Amino acid sequence: MDLQDFDGTGLYFDEPRLPRVAALLVEAAAQYAAGTAEQPLLAAHALAPSDLSVLVGLYRFYFYQHRHADALRIAAQVLEVVSPRLGLPTAWSELDADCLARVAPQAIGLLRFHLLALKGAGYLSLRLGLFGQGKAMLSKVAELDADNRLGARLLLDVLAANSAAIFTFPPAATVETRP
Repeated sequence: MDLQDFDGTGLYFDEPRLPRVAALLVEAAAQYAAGTAEQPLLAAHALAPSDLSVLVGLYRFYFYQHRHADALRIAAQVLEVVSPRLGLPTAWSELDADCLARVAPQAIGLLRFHLLALKGAGYLSLRLGLFGQGKAMLSKVAELDADNRLGARLLLDVLAANSAAIFTFPPAATVETRP
């Protein structure tokens, strides 16, 4: 299956939304350059916590503000919202080729969105030092995307090439001190 083979119909931003949520998204866009978009985005999220445009807005805001833990939390919410809509397992680790083959014919756009959210979560996990989690997430995307259309393989290659440079340190409370 080619994950680039889709016609662009049924994309998340085409979904209907409450007028107040749409207005808050417009307000957030107008405030983005000033760095004050978070409040309208959070207000929109409170009204429509499963609206994918709202979640993407929050994800992008946090990502570009370098608030990686917040962006990772939103990526996890995206997976929680999209998985049941597609009839996928709630645990991303349980995804397999059969799941994709079953879902792709009727919802390839949303399936790509789901896999890109998993890739984003993997990348953010790496940025936060959660190397095992990040590598597992990216490996899952690469496993499901044999043609590397979504680019997870590149991140895994970079991780592999730099694995010798990754050091983990014990928390400060467990470091022994000598008199």
